[in-house]
Amino acid sequence: MIPSIVILTYNSELTLAETLRSVICLSDDVHVVDSFSTDHTAQIAASYGAKLTEHAFENYGAQRNWAITSLPLRYPWQLHLDSDERISPELRDEIAQVRDEAGVNGHYLPRFLNFLGKPIRHGGMSPTWHMRLFRSGCARCESRKYDQHFYVTEGQTRQLTGAMIDDIRMSLSEWTLRHNRWSDAEVEDQFSRNGHDEIARRASGNPVEKKRFWRHLYDRCPLFVRPFALFFYRYVVRLGFLDGTAGLIFYVLQTFWFRFLVDSKVFERKLARRTNKPVEEISTRKTACATSPVARSE
Repeated sequence: MIPSIVILTYNSELTLAETLRSVICLSDDVHVVDSFSTDHTAQIAASYGAKLTEHAFENYGAQRNWAITSLPLRYPWQLHLDSDERISPELRDEIAQVRDEAGVNGHYLPRFLNFLGKPIRHGGMSPTWHMRLFRSGCARCESRKYDQHFYVTEGQTRQLTGAMIDDIRMSLSEWTLRHNRWSDAEVEDQFSRNGHDEIARRASGNPVEKKRFWRHLYDRCPLFVRPFALFFYRYVVRLGFLDGTAGLIFYVLQTFWFRFLVDSKVFERKLARRTNKPVEEISTRKTACATSPVARSE
């Protein structure tokens, strides 16, 4: 199988080259959908012969669905990657050997995580499964603002075994900045979710349906208790402590700090509803420090 390849980018000069190197031997139809980067992303894409298309970013789901339906893709199958993901030689060879079976419209890929230059092997974090290889016209991306997954709209799916590697190389400052924004998106999803255009939750379903099932149970747990429980589960029960210092930083930030931040913003939103005040008024400290030019500049 030869798929068309779609890569989303924004200021991705640190990782895009490795992503492109991992796929150029698989396909001659590589598309980079860029959100008007200000670094050397466009030049790197051009140096590898990728077709660059600029499109304004709304959210990941909208960007992915725009790419699915709007790009002039040459082949009937699509492989979607982020700019910090790459496929292993084993996965590249496996995709090339996939047979086009009637009725099979999607393939789940196992994603393995690198953080601060180290592999995260424990904690239930590697692998996670993502449906990234699918037949055109048979798949969409969820409309969620955070933690979106692709899903097939019809037909069956299969699982491949070769590794897709998510190599997180951004600084911790950038990582926390992005997760702060994503926490806003996660809270917005929790308060506006209507169940439409979302993957069903099933304990015995495909890998993402199972993830949605366990996530639903997590969401029903008490605020501020569940981040502690999740950290304990991943770091202790699932042996995350074996991932060393990089693992400690990852599990504290990803499974505790980020989730505690989400809960705090959920609490803030509920408090605003109970008091019939906007969130901004609940959160604003009316002090000289808060209204000083220095405080605003931060």
